Amino acid sequence: MSGHSKWHNIRLRKGKMDAERGAKFTKLSREIIIAAKQGGGNPDNNNRLRLAIQKARENSMPQEKIKSAIQRGTGEIEGANFEEITYEGYGPNGVAVLVECATDNRNRTVADIRSIFSKHGGRLGESGSVAWMFNPPQGMITIERSAIDEDTLIAAALDAGAEDVKTQEDTYEVFTAPGDLAKVQEALEQAGISLLSAEVVMIPNNTVKIDGKEAQQLLKMLDLLEDHDDVQKVHANFDIPEEVLESAAR
Repeated sequence: MSGHSKWHNIRLRKGKMDAERGAKFTKLSREIIIAAKQGGGNPDNNNRLRLAIQKARENSMPQEKIKSAIQRGTGEIEGANFEEITYEGYGPNGVAVLVECATDNRNRTVADIRSIFSKHGGRLGESGSVAWMFNPPQGMITIERSAIDEDTLIAAALDAGAEDVKTQEDTYEVFTAPGDLAKVQEALEQAGISLLSAEVVMIPNNTVKIDGKEAQQLLKMLDLLEDHDDVQKVHANFDIPEEVLESAAR
């Protein structure tokens, strides 16, 4: 598991993904809008929208907000026109970073992202500069090891259509094709398995070891990126000692 996966899981457990519920709803709404715009407003025929709605409900997003976001995506009601952009760059010690954004103002977003990189020992790169260091997108469901035994999970996951299950120090990672993520997630939840997270990720081909002051600087940069309203996801290929990650997450 990449260092960024460890960091992401620690943030989830400590409730630091979004300090403000409003900020979380902003990101969820944008994902629903874009999913509905690309694949239509029926979640039965749009896996990305189905997953976005599931995540919105898990975060207690009101049904009227979900409905409004779908209608904005399909054009039934007016709203900002969001586009998806992925920025690539380097953090301290050459760590590769991909930043997935949904924005209605490209100039504002790139200026903000460039500023966050430059103020924390990084730099924004050209398109294609680091994307090659990551595997293609795949679905990943994270489950606490204390929630279920390994054999039971493997059987349930593979029956649901998962491609692989990996055991980490304190979590399981269930991997799926991106289009199968919502289906596998629903099957595991119906089986009574408690999930820590379910999302589409990009796993790096290799990792960069980083420690000390540079590690702290990188984690601060990633926090600021992930908390930015226009940023939907951040992927990075760092490897930081777990004690440093735990300490930084307090």
